[in-house]
Amino acid sequence: MDSKTMYRLTYGLFVLTARDGGRDSGCIINTAGQVTSTPNRISIAVNKDNFTHDLVKASGKFNISILSEEADFDLFRHFGFQSGRTVDKFDGFADCRRSENGLYYVTRGTNGYISATVEQTVDLGSHTLFIASVDDMEVLSPAPSATYAYYQSSIKPKPEKPAQGKTTWRCTVCGYVYEGETLPPDFICPLCKHPASDFEKVTV
Repeated sequence: MDSKTMYRLTYGLFVLTARDGGRDSGCIINTAGQVTSTPNRISIAVNKDNFTHDLVKASGKFNISILSEEADFDLFRHFGFQSGRTVDKFDGFADCRRSENGLYYVTRGTNGYISATVEQTVDLGSHTLFIASVDDMEVLSPAPSATYAYYQSSIKPKPEKPAQGKTTWRCTVCGYVYEGETLPPDFICPLCKHPASDFEKVTV
């Protein structure tokens, strides 16, 4: 079985934001979509390890900022490669506004946002599926939405080639490079926290 087949699926990219107990946070997700039009509902799947997951679960509300092809890698690094448990991601971050529900949405590198209220949750093991009613939404830019494939080809920096004769392992999500003949099976990327299964072997 070729696990890379999963990369053939089409994904958008989004900044999920939430607030509870006076704390704001946000994280990058790639699973958001409309599930019904009447009434208008969307679903998101969020990893339970993310602090934003806990805020959504506690508050029952969230915003989705739809990332566009104008997004830069710093935006992904800011919301995707650090934890809201230890960092206030909105401290000093000016490219955002609060919507009517009191939550932030991101205004840079996005083409729209959706505000929603959770109606149902489904435990999926590593993730929780939130099904939510749409409360508000707005188009912010005509720029095309960024897909996961576009992120890989045009946003994520291209890593340098390893030295001749060296074996390295490259994270397919963020580009982090691990040097060594073998990658430990329990290795976790120090940048994006993805597992060893998301690394590819690179040899020259």
